[in-house]
Order: sequence, then structure tokens, then C-alpha cells
Amino acid sequence: MIAEIQVAPSPPGTPEDPHAFVEAAIAVIQASGLRYEVGALGTTLEGDADAVWATLRAAHEAMVAAGATGGISHVKIATVARTMDSLTRKFR
Repeated sequence: MIAEIQVAPSPPGTPEDPHAFVEAAIAVIQASGLRYEVGALGTTLEGDADAVWATLRAAHEAMVAAGATGGISHVKIATVARTMDSLTRKFR
């Protein structure tokens, strides 16, 4: 499974670290053991469906646990027999 998540916390961070709550979500993805790529407007991850779903939820929850008073996660899911590399190779 391939998924992309964009977390949109409110507020996005603290005065000292304007992206702290986004970075908390990314840290969860980094620790997941899944393959991932952080992009300018979202993070793409790939792996077993159960692990991907659990990581998406954990990333959203991490944003709030880090201090956001609320937030929205925009998620795209692709259940395909392809990989992130096979979908982007032509453009790299």
C-alpha cells in the first residue's frame, strides 16, 4: 500500500518552532520502519496495509499530542501492485 499524509495542525507550531506539530507527525513516520519520503506538501509512505494505516493514525495523533489544539489530516491511499519508485522513476 502507498499513502500520502499531510497534517494541518492548528496552530502549526510554537513561536520557537513554527513547524513543531508537523514535525511530531513526521517523527512518528520516521520511527515506523516504513519506507517514506517527506515532500514539501506531504509525506508519502509505503508498506504493509496494516502498518501504513496504523502509522497514519499515529501521525495524526502525534500532531495533537505535541500540542496542537486541533488539526486535519489529508490522506491519499493507493492499493496498487506498484512501489513509490516505480511511480516516480520516470521523473527523477
